[in-house]
Amino acid sequence: MKLPILLSVPHAGLCIPPEVDARCVLTTEQVIADGDEGAAEIYDLESEVVAYVTTDIARAIVDMNRAENDRRADGVVKTHTCWNVPVYEGSPPDHVIETMLASYHRLYHAQLRELATDDIVLAIDCHTMASHGPPIGPDPERERPHVCISDAGGTCPSEMTNSFAAAFSHFFGPSVAVNDPFKGGHIIRAHQNECPWIQLELSRAPFMTNSEKRSCVLSALHEWCAAQGGV
Repeated sequence: MKLPILLSVPHAGLCIPPEVDARCVLTTEQVIADGDEGAAEIYDLESEVVAYVTTDIARAIVDMNRAENDRRADGVVKTHTCWNVPVYEGSPPDHVIETMLASYHRLYHAQLRELATDDIVLAIDCHTMASHGPPIGPDPERERPHVCISDAGGTCPSEMTNSFAAAFSHFFGPSVAVNDPFKGGHIIRAHQNECPWIQLELSRAPFMTNSEKRSCVLSALHEWCAAQGGV
């Protein structure tokens, strides 16, 4: 039986969309560094859950975890990566930004809304994070925990957040933090009225292989779901 969970994996993509391919000056390595390296392998769990959404568009170009009106350098359509590297030689004009928002960002969020049915007990926005905070972030240069679980102070009931953290501690050890360094991004905040949402961040530090991290994530999800109702 599939787990009654919706997984969102918004930052695993590496593709530069055709609308800006000629303008983008990032190297492949810089695109990878700005995204959630390892996420495609760690969260390769589509066959295990009721609903699953991802995108092949690189976070460095369109960030699904930003609001449409977030026009900061590290906003929805970025001018700089989280490492403060320029994305373009000459920013895209407004009509190109609008096209990308319509084609990728709005489509992603429409899929999340459509899949938030009564079958979903919990939705999880899945990420990996640098082992130390990047220059554009809440914790520059600070060492991060192995796991960060976020609920933005209310995107799901606190007892769900705490039991979720406890399940992950069983498989990842004591380095599991709640709302530190991340309190939860746009996705969990924008969709919290559709079903309960949690943001999950795994450190890219090599304390496990990606395959081992995937196995531990799946085991933790099974344990948590079983505790919620015998799934």
